[in-house]
Amino acid sequence: MVTAHPDDVDFGASGTVATWTDAGIEVAYCVITSGDAGGFDDTPREKMAGLREAEQRAAALTVGVKDVTFLGYPDGRLTASHELRRDISRQIRRVRPQRVLCQSPERLYQRVGASHPDHRAAGAATLDAVYPDARNRFAHPELLAEENLDEWVVSEVWIMAAPPPLPNTWIDITDVFDRKVAALRSHASQTTHMDDLEGRIRQWTAMTAAAGGLPEGRLAEVFQVISTA
Repeated sequence: MVTAHPDDVDFGASGTVATWTDAGIEVAYCVITSGDAGGFDDTPREKMAGLREAEQRAAALTVGVKDVTFLGYPDGRLTASHELRRDISRQIRRVRPQRVLCQSPERLYQRVGASHPDHRAAGAATLDAVYPDARNRFAHPELLAEENLDEWVVSEVWIMAAPPPLPNTWIDITDVFDRKVAALRSHASQTTHMDDLEGRIRQWTAMTAAAGGLPEGRLAEVFQVISTA
């Protein structure tokens, strides 16, 4: 999972992550910033990054994830730079995943909050890291020469918040919904100001499930899944 900020994965995909870890799939998170520009209270800015990293680690444990890496880029100033592509490629070569989940590089006009500039930059850099960087041993040669990280081919990419008509895969998260909410509550600096967090997320995931043709009463997350092998 590669996301721009702490909490991004929990809003968009933590239910799906819980279904994967329950099935025995090992999941690792790569969070590009530490969310130092976030928050809705008087927490001193110099403490925000550490606070949000701790929140993300706690949220990850809620859905069965222990491997969480922060890249330390400044919140609010992401670009799909060569350096970011290298750093994401490093994590891909370290973890050697069959699947990478990331944010969409395209703007979702129906829900602009999903299209934060950092989200779009993170998505673009991740897709470029998946192809061609991580699989090309001659790209970022220092990763091989200095860190012994050989090339790796990712088989598929799952994209959060892709604009219509691109989403093509709905995951039923009804049975793990409580863990998604618990993960989001772990991000206290981001969610305690929200009225009826659980109700909001239930309504959103119910609408998503209905759009995917799931039976009434079910809850879902949705992705654009593409083959990259």
